[in-house]
Amino acid sequence: MKRKRRTLVLLMLIASILCLPLEASAASLKLGSKGTEVEDLQERLYMLKYYKGNITSYFGTSTKSAVAAFQKGAGLKPDGIAGSVTLHALHKVTVDRSDLSRMARVVNAEAGGESYKGKIAVAAVILNRAKTNGFPSTIREVIFAPSAFSVVSNGQFWKMPTVSALDAAKDAAKRIDPTHGALYFYNPKMTDSEWMKSRPITAKIGNHVFTK
Repeated sequence: MKRKRRTLVLLMLIASILCLPLEASAASLKLGSKGTEVEDLQERLYMLKYYKGNITSYFGTSTKSAVAAFQKGAGLKPDGIAGSVTLHALHKVTVDRSDLSRMARVVNAEAGGESYKGKIAVAAVILNRAKTNGFPSTIREVIFAPSAFSVVSNGQFWKMPTVSALDAAKDAAKRIDPTHGALYFYNPKMTDSEWMKSRPITAKIGNHVFTK
């Protein structure tokens, strides 16, 4: 009898855990939370202009308000708690600080003389590759893949990006994509690659042709 009772209690406990909402099933960031996860949260909310305070790595009332505002805009329950559902939604429309900087450096080197739309387009190609089979799955790996971007191998990548390049990277991170899903781009005046020119064209922006 005791064994049956223990088994029943265990089954009830497992069932209660499985029935928890997704937001509560993983560690949530809320009032009083501290650490690098909070700092990353604040940076992503700042990128979307929901958070306007200093990056402090402390989850205070201003961070809670920013989280709630993002949740409301994303159609989620605006409780100001950053659980797994909220974080997943936030990560889908932002990138972290390091990747943002890397993207901006590529944009600066590859499209420094292009229009703002042309700058966003180059950043969008990086993100499109990261979510496409056959390419590395992270932004860093996409950028540093062998022969992926000539500006990495020739050193131009390491120049400090302009504000315009950084803003373009931020807009691309919000999934603004004027290339319509392009995976490559080239300047027809500067390439003789027949393979590149044979790719299906998705957009022509400034001096660049974007292809899949």
